[in-house]
Amino acid sequence: MNQTYTRFALYAIAPIALIFGLATIVSGGQVLFGDEAARAAAGNYMPFVVWFNFLAGFAYVGAAVGLATGQAWAARLALVIAIATALVFLVFGLFALAGTPFEPRTVGAMTLRTALWAGIAWFAGR
Repeated sequence: MNQTYTRFALYAIAPIALIFGLATIVSGGQVLFGDEAARAAAGNYMPFVVWFNFLAGFAYVGAAVGLATGQAWAARLALVIAIATALVFLVFGLFALAGTPFEPRTVGAMTLRTALWAGIAWFAGR
């Protein structure tokens, strides 16, 4: 891949990461700090997953800024986000298999998060 194409692609990926990060902070914050209705709407969520995603949202924003400005550390941060998300997803799966009630939407959301950040990390590392 030539550098012009790579730079353009990173400029295109950065806003996606930024929007995803801001949406993650807002949605996680509503569950963690919102009223009972917000928690009820979230269903059978596992608090550690919500806390992780909420805090990771700030890392998403940081990675987006790094990607947009061409910082080398942004690719490493994206990889850390991808690995940490996969590990939290694994622990979530273990809890679910052990019988802990869970919200089925979490499976889709964590699949999306893991795939998105693995893709960003792969692309940014090129």
